[in-house]
Amino acid sequence: MPTEILMPALSPTMEEGTLAKWLVKEGDTVVSGDVMCEIETDKATMEFEAVDEGVIGKILIADGTEGVKVNTAIAVLLEDGESADDISAAPAAPKAEGPAAAPEPAAATAAPAPAAPRAAEGNRIFASPLARRIAADKGLDLSQITGSGPHGRIVKADVEGLSQTDAPKPASAPAPAAAAAPAAAPTADAIARMYEGREYEEVSLDGMRKTIAARLTEAKQQVPHFYLRRDIHLDALLKFRSALNKQLEARGVKLSVNDFIIKACALALQSVPDANAVWAGDRILKLTPSDVAVAVAIEGGLFTPVLKDSHHKSLSALSAEMKDLAARARDRKLAPHEYQGGSFAISNLGMFGIDNFDAVINPPHGAILAVGAGVKKPIVDDAGELGVATVMSVTLSVDHRVIDGALGAQLLAAIKDNLENPMTMLA
Repeated sequence: MPTEILMPALSPTMEEGTLAKWLVKEGDTVVSGDVMCEIETDKATMEFEAVDEGVIGKILIADGTEGVKVNTAIAVLLEDGESADDISAAPAAPKAEGPAAAPEPAAATAAPAPAAPRAAEGNRIFASPLARRIAADKGLDLSQITGSGPHGRIVKADVEGLSQTDAPKPASAPAPAAAAAPAAAPTADAIARMYEGREYEEVSLDGMRKTIAARLTEAKQQVPHFYLRRDIHLDALLKFRSALNKQLEARGVKLSVNDFIIKACALALQSVPDANAVWAGDRILKLTPSDVAVAVAIEGGLFTPVLKDSHHKSLSALSAEMKDLAARARDRKLAPHEYQGGSFAISNLGMFGIDNFDAVINPPHGAILAVGAGVKKPIVDDAGELGVATVMSVTLSVDHRVIDGALGAQLLAAIKDNLENPMTMLA
């Protein structure tokens, strides 16, 4: 029976995408792992591979089509012996009630079970020819195997590694959760009418801007933020950084203040392990490693690539990795695993002359540090003498569901201590 190939969710926030380019044409034979097309998600352009074998019977969505919803049929795959005449008999893909959203990383292990493989009419079981051959060789009963392909179709991955004794039983899909009613808001047309007679340019929203708007609106509505502020004296760090950069010049390494901030936050999460946590809906996940995300501005939006195990890495290693991630983020070439996860984020606007600001938490992170510029200010030192110091203002935005006030204060104090005593970060 012809099988519909559906638009995949290639990132956790993807609701729709652009089918940038087909790499196969109608009549081509594909096997599992063959790259069929390139899809532009809200984050990057990614390759989409076949999960089954067959012949491309019909391409339903043309190159360059924008706004293709997740789970929309984009092509039809034919089995051995089938022809294009069989396509009209194929069942239609189920229509989604609204935009389909991929699960958050924290809930990825709790995805709903796929549909049972048996067809609604009669007793036919939908399985690819390769899956049938593997099952026959192993003596597996296909009626007892749950398919993960479109419409519950059994594919190669479902039968590989199974034996007669461990074939899984079909699982019933959980009832979908009721969607919350959206808050009333002025329509686009109503807002446009407010500006009748005024000159303006209308800018269409791309996938990234739509995702940023949706996720940050959700964050401010659902995450109970509170804010902690400290001033950090940078003179010792700037002197130490200058000395290190002179020694590293021969290796072509130049450390930035941001590299020290990443390291300081990573070590602080180890010093205050209860704050190294994320909100996971009905529980809190406490992480062991320090996986620190850093906001990177790109044209039309931003990425937050994650530097995993930051507490174990040297300053020069963090610097090199950050430069690589930032460069590929600006080219939209990051893979999903490079910007998913982490428990803590850093947003630094100091290079733009911003003295201080409050950053919005990116769920499921427990906190984000907003970093301002280092500015020369008058201070009173420990001896009561008036002096001048380079002072950087930081604000820690905290998810109160994960971190309470005293714990957040401990975390921010540890970050401040690391930055004001930079040599200790190398111990």
